[in-house]
Amino acid sequence: MAQYSVFTKPWRQESVPDLIRIIKELGYNAIEFPLRDGAQVCPAEAEEKLPKLVGALADEGIRIDDVASTPEERVFAACAATGIGMIRVMFNPPESQDYLAQEDAYLHEVDSWLPLCEKYHVKVGIQMHHGRGAMTTADMMRIVGRFDPRCIGAIWDAAHSALAGENVEQAIDICWSHLCLANFKNARYQMYGRDLNGCAVYKAYFCPGADGNISWPRAVEHLKKKGYTGTWCMPAEYTDLSPEEEKQYTIRDLKWLKSLVEG
Repeated sequence: MAQYSVFTKPWRQESVPDLIRIIKELGYNAIEFPLRDGAQVCPAEAEEKLPKLVGALADEGIRIDDVASTPEERVFAACAATGIGMIRVMFNPPESQDYLAQEDAYLHEVDSWLPLCEKYHVKVGIQMHHGRGAMTTADMMRIVGRFDPRCIGAIWDAAHSALAGENVEQAIDICWSHLCLANFKNARYQMYGRDLNGCAVYKAYFCPGADGNISWPRAVEHLKKKGYTGTWCMPAEYTDLSPEEEKQYTIRDLKWLKSLVEG
């Protein structure tokens, strides 16, 4: 049976009871949790408070599928203790240095996580993201592809793949050997005006699943064809919406995604 999760970053400042209520309203029984400063549990409190959060969610039939956090030992330990199998990260270096030197430094950093992955049996998933860094699936695999997929996985993100202008089937093929999670949101570039030189200024606009540059039907069809059995994660990211509008868009997009996956 297909598994779906929602990233609860938009509701990271809600109380735990309110978070549970929202997750149920959205129709999910699994989440990706932002184990970050400012959320219901932060990394410094992970070993103490994450088990309590996991327990409170489990009492309501909700599990944490993975966490978006920092790959430090206390986070690995907390995930292992609570049965959470993956930590999600991204590679977004600043533009002040040579990119290849930054990539090489990051490879050494990833290498330092391997003993923790093996000790705690928790994977680190590296997600592509538009901008500088692993902005395309191929960029992501330049890093991820050098490591054992049991320890380091690739997270394909439909919206960021859209912003990179990728062919969806090709992108999925490129990361398939290490694919551990598929994110379903969508995006396009939108013109916001002109700069002082008269050049058009475009920014990323995160939109409903049917309105972006990546075809969800093609992505789902190709993932199913290749035998994808992982979670279908909904990051619930939309541009310039109220909290209530975000909820309604997330509900509608989940309904559509389910119809594609299960139809």
